[in-house]
Amino acid sequence: MSLETIFLDPFRFEFMQRGLASALFLSVSGGLLGSLLVLRRLALMGDALAHSLLPGIGLSYLFFGPSPIGLFAGALAAGLLTTLGSALISRLTRVKEEAAFAAIFIVLFGLGVALLTAIGPQVKLLPMLFGNILGVTQADLYLAAGASTLAVAVVVLFQRSLILETFDPIFFRATGGHGGFIHLSILALTSINLLAALQAMGIVLALGLFILPAVTAYLWTDRLTVLFGLAIAAAMVSSVAGLLTSYHFGLASGACIVMALGFLFLASALASPRYGMIGRLVRSRLEGRGVLRSPN
Repeated sequence: MSLETIFLDPFRFEFMQRGLASALFLSVSGGLLGSLLVLRRLALMGDALAHSLLPGIGLSYLFFGPSPIGLFAGALAAGLLTTLGSALISRLTRVKEEAAFAAIFIVLFGLGVALLTAIGPQVKLLPMLFGNILGVTQADLYLAAGASTLAVAVVVLFQRSLILETFDPIFFRATGGHGGFIHLSILALTSINLLAALQAMGIVLALGLFILPAVTAYLWTDRLTVLFGLAIAAAMVSSVAGLLTSYHFGLASGACIVMALGFLFLASALASPRYGMIGRLVRSRLEGRGVLRSPN
């Protein structure tokens, strides 16, 4: 089997081209937003946010049927409700935001499961749970492109505020910055991009395209711009590798992309010279023998 057959032939099909384009758009927004979530220690909140979209999908199906616009609006409303509700509870009670987020997520996810049970077997929402990137339509592609463009525009236009609020929130607030607005904006952007990833990756796997590239890149650099670039590159490379694996072996495309991302993460966790496990073990042994001085 030639290299052309392996790498180029699959992308002669239109459905593969749409799937690849959607994955690449989402790789850009996922790399940017995922890096911000990891730096702000909001990765698990992002997972809760993804799962809280389910009841919005169920309710919109009950009222509007399988309309893509209705499903999008319902999921977006559920995501924003989770974001705003957790912020309100954390401000007005003693419950911390991550705990409030978890509580709302559990309630909404339970509601979503109940709604899907009530709707019955006639609803085909399995792709919403596990994704079907090879079934991406032109409308799904436009949604992914729009969500990605919005994420890039916000990060570029408000980069200084995002950096300050992430690394020095006290100084940011002291100079008149609105930290709460920045925080909610990041979560709202994440909600929109998770929605855009529903058809491609599904609720269960969508966050993988956000968090795994970011934590992989985080193991290789301390510079924010490099972090963004490496996260986007990791997501793009894994998207191509996952789609090719899916095509040649007949496996679920979203799961293959996540597995490719997982491979990059595990390899980085082992081999990163400064922050990987092997490098740290070697330095620890050398310091113990007096060959190297401890940086502390």
